[in-house]
Amino acid sequence: MGIINRRNAVLGWSIWHVTKSVAKQKARRAGPARGDHGAVKKPAALASIAAAVGGALWFWRKKSGDTADSST
Repeated sequence: MGIINRRNAVLGWSIWHVTKSVAKQKARRAGPARGDHGAVKKPAALASIAAAVGGALWFWRKKSGDTADSST
C-alpha cells in the first residue's frame, strides 16, 4: 500500500478546499470596510512603487560598479 492513494487524495483535496474557503472568509472579515478601499490602496501602492524603484536603482548602481572592478 502506497502513501498516495485515492482515499488520501480525496481527503487532501477536501481539506484544501475547506481551508481555502475559511481563509477567504477570514480575509473578508479582517479587511477594511467597503467604502475605505481607495484610501487603503493608495499608500500601499505608493510604498510598493517606491520600494521597487529603490531596489532597481540599488541593483543598477551595484551592477555598474562591478564592471569597472572586473577590468583589472
